[in-house]
Amino acid sequence: MDTEAIFKALANPVRRQILQWLRAPEQYLPVELHDCIVPGSMCAGHIERLGGVSQSTMSNHLSVLQQAGLITVHKRGQWSYFTRNEDLIQQYIEYLKDAL
Repeated sequence: MDTEAIFKALANPVRRQILQWLRAPEQYLPVELHDCIVPGSMCAGHIERLGGVSQSTMSNHLSVLQQAGLITVHKRGQWSYFTRNEDLIQQYIEYLKDAL
């Protein structure tokens, strides 16, 4: 676990918001998009729309989260779906409990 990369990733409020969206995608996407949801995942396009930032900016945020290990990506056809890495998030929480 790279705690410095995680600290850096979580320092940005947009990236923290992305993790919140990925925690329960169905709460943040319109009902008409619920058929598109892969359980526990959200596609990059939906994350971009929720974030209200350019594609390149959101791509950078997703890359930082992925490099820190906080999210994983899997491809389904032409779409990239992002999922929280719950195991690493729990390890990080335990680390914080012990370290602080």
